[in-house]
Amino acid sequence: MALALLVALAAASGCGDAPPPESKTAVRATTADSEPRFRGLWVLCEGSARTLEDPARIEALVERAAARGVTDLFVQVFRGGRSWFDSTRSDAGPFETIREATGLDPLAETLQRAHAAGIRVHAWVNVLSLSQNREARILEDLGRDAVHVDRRGRSVLDYPAFDLPAPDREYYRMGTRGIYLDPAAPGVREWLTAAFVELLARYPGLDGLHLDYIRHPLVLPISPGSRFGVGLDFGDGRATRERFRRETGLPGPWAGSDTPRSSIAGGAAWDAWRRDQVTALVGSLREAIDALRPGVQLSAAVIPYADRAYLALAQDWRFWLEESLIDFAIPMVYTRDSRLFGYQVDAFGAGSYASRLWAGLGVWLFADAPAGAVAQVGIADASGMAGDALFSYDAIVDSPALYGALVEAAGDRGGDRGPAIDADPARDQ
Repeated sequence: MALALLVALAAASGCGDAPPPESKTAVRATTADSEPRFRGLWVLCEGSARTLEDPARIEALVERAAARGVTDLFVQVFRGGRSWFDSTRSDAGPFETIREATGLDPLAETLQRAHAAGIRVHAWVNVLSLSQNREARILEDLGRDAVHVDRRGRSVLDYPAFDLPAPDREYYRMGTRGIYLDPAAPGVREWLTAAFVELLARYPGLDGLHLDYIRHPLVLPISPGSRFGVGLDFGDGRATRERFRRETGLPGPWAGSDTPRSSIAGGAAWDAWRRDQVTALVGSLREAIDALRPGVQLSAAVIPYADRAYLALAQDWRFWLEESLIDFAIPMVYTRDSRLFGYQVDAFGAGSYASRLWAGLGVWLFADAPAGAVAQVGIADASGMAGDALFSYDAIVDSPALYGALVEAAGDRGGDRGPAIDADPARDQ
């Protein structure tokens, strides 16, 4: 479907809250003796807190976010091909269940409360991961060819328990088990663009669209691309291989035109082309946003090892920044190793795009040692990066000690102490 028609159809179905009257220019939190900074918080749709399922929990979220000095909420509304927003294109079962139980639209409620507190809201979407949902609407619409096929010709739909089959399982592991869409497969890019255009059109108050799982599947150990003929990678569906041959005139890096690869022939070109397909999806979303809602931020949660992401996962997020396909990126620097954390954020802070990089902190790792999370926030503050984002709100709710330490640190920087964790009456209902 042509982009202009897609945008027009989505705009015609608009609903949700009106855009906030203030400018979309980002507002940063200010810390003592430092430049203003962004403070982000990831909010799961299906985590332990189940925040979107009750208006009292949404209210508590905003109160706690404000206490920590949060400027931006990344609210997960698309996971496993299912939507926590009003949608006609994806499976809106979760949204409909919440609306039936509460009478409210959870995303609209979050937008209203967050904007009233001066906090921006980004719709967080798991783009190319379907989690373990074999019944996802996109599979009904496009069929199993929409799903990744590995270099041995096996669809991830056929993996036992969503992990690698034997004998590969003796040597490799899926980084996150599940079903992954192939962005080069026919119809995938168009389907996803339509779903997220509808999201932006129905919720004109959204400040941003935040992309997650915008990459190929991660297999451990990570291999340096296909040209070395080692490891396991993806994108070998028949339709994808045919498209590669048609667009490049190359036979592809496998032995024989219709068999899984067993020898190398043009691996670098194959890797570059698959990488370009992920970038094209990001570009499609950028184009759609600019046509429908200019000024809306497009961001991505990305693998912090940028070279590995480039070589093995078809995720060239540095290029996305370079070409302004995204407004900012959040490298997920999840580690308890303080030295490694410091090395990584120092490198990001000294780089060309420091003003458009936020440090993604895995604070759930410090539930039993909150001082470690506070220390990482301080290291990120001093790195030169534009801000940070904590993963996740659910981890903070689950650990009163962690929440208290983070709020106290925010208070030391000029924030409020905020409500206690047990202030959520709906938490255990």
